[in-house]
Amino acid sequence: MTARLDYKWNLRELMARQGMFQTTHLRPKLAERGIALSDSQVYRLVVDKPERLSMKTLIALIDILGCAMEDLIEPVAVAQPQRKSAAAARDEAGVGDFRPKRAKIVTDRP
Repeated sequence: MTARLDYKWNLRELMARQGMFQTTHLRPKLAERGIALSDSQVYRLVVDKPERLSMKTLIALIDILGCAMEDLIEPVAVAQPQRKSAAAARDEAGVGDFRPKRAKIVTDRP
């Protein structure tokens, strides 16, 4: 199996350790550092795993939370399943040996 890199986003956990249990607590702290995000953007940043993040926002989050980047973004390897043969896929579908047999059509015509 080959591994694909992914990451775990720990912002919500780190906020909880700092006593910030609502996303609205983060917005003014970001604004103090020159990061202007709407309430919905801050909510998505906390609740969802971001696919894109500006370096300034990342540095501001690290400063606010007093953590290292590795604490906020934790790299993880995700195993990718190897491709299976068609026969293996059929067997895993639960049919196995109970697969119907092909019918033979016999004609008595000359």
